[in-house]
Amino acid sequence: MEQRILSIQELNRYIRQKFEADPLLPEVWVRGEISNFTHHSSGHMYFTLKDAGSRVRAIMFAAHNKRLPFIPREGTRVIAQGSVSVFERDGQYQLYITQMQPDGVGSLYLAYEQLKKKLETEGLFDEGGKRKIPTMPRAIGVITSPTGAAVRDILTTLGRRFPGIPVMLYPALVQGKEAAASIVRGIRILNRLGEADVLIVGRGGGSLEELWAFNEEIVARAIYDSAIPVISAVGHETDFTIADFAADLRAATPTAAAELAVPDRRELQQRVSQLQQRLRGALLRRAAQERDRLARLQQN
Repeated sequence: MEQRILSIQELNRYIRQKFEADPLLPEVWVRGEISNFTHHSSGHMYFTLKDAGSRVRAIMFAAHNKRLPFIPREGTRVIAQGSVSVFERDGQYQLYITQMQPDGVGSLYLAYEQLKKKLETEGLFDEGGKRKIPTMPRAIGVITSPTGAAVRDILTTLGRRFPGIPVMLYPALVQGKEAAASIVRGIRILNRLGEADVLIVGRGGGSLEELWAFNEEIVARAIYDSAIPVISAVGHETDFTIADFAADLRAATPTAAAELAVPDRRELQQRVSQLQQRLRGALLRRAAQERDRLARLQQN
């Protein structure tokens, strides 16, 4: 039997195909420390991820690393997601990273990314499914802590922009083990009552752990299932939670949520006044035109 002789390229290609056919290697999560870091002029990042026992070469292409929420540096400990494949030319396997986060929030960040991907795949975040926020709501539902700064900001802003607007406050827990279930109850109760045209769901800023209730799957599904449009208002401008992706509209802060929920009544009054003036002017011009027309007819 004749022995088949492979070229080096054929061998490396065969090994690469084996890597890419493996069920685990197309999407793995790893934890390690960055070393030999290079940010190439092309925008790509090349580095090694290592731990006490081993190391692996890694690359993060510019299209992915431009969305990083931090600046990788030598010695930074990270959690990374990517695929493992073989670089045919050199015959070396490496990790092609698509997502990366500083290690420290560890399992929480991993859970966040996995749930985000799951719900995104199911279509919970699709823009086509978002409900429109009504221009003139009859009442506003607010689901937040009754004692935090967020509720004060929301109520103050609603009162300033549209004095007298009815507000239905559901006093929810926004932190701790029972918070997610409390938020879900608030959404469902206000839906059953059916009096509010918009719901604001949120709290003030905090750490990932403190905001975690808004990253729970039951909260995202309750927001998605709500018959009433939902504005999320969780934390500060840089905080993004699963609830933000599921909501019909995300506000950067609780104050911004209130501004998005209702129009400014003074601005509305000014617009109405301007329209009245325009209408009055149009009627006067039309009346003058008709008088002129009648006068010409009488002359003829």
